[in-house]
Amino acid sequence: MKKNNDWKDRLNVVYSTNPDFKFDNGEEDEPETLEPGKQQLRISLDKRNRNGKSVTLVTGFIGTAEDLKALAKKLKTKCGVGGSDKEGDILIQGDFRQKVLEILLSEGYRARII
Repeated sequence: MKKNNDWKDRLNVVYSTNPDFKFDNGEEDEPETLEPGKQQLRISLDKRNRNGKSVTLVTGFIGTAEDLKALAKKLKTKCGVGGSDKEGDILIQGDFRQKVLEILLSEGYRARII
């Protein structure tokens, strides 16, 4: 278990006399995952930069990377295809907009096709 005040993380930090100084190690905090009813997901068909192949793109997810990965896995499994989750977006191979919409609505998410 790593200690919160590890000196190795601050090797190149200049000393500060400010009593309110907070050391920033450069790691960003992930946003907490919103409840499914508060999520505003958008579903679209994307063909750009994919050599003519289409993918169903789900955008607008707010939450941790683990929760995004779990949702992507659930969608890929129920659609029976491959895909990925990158930078807050879920990619599902093929045109599955209507099926993804039905799955998301049954899970309690607010989603729409754009």
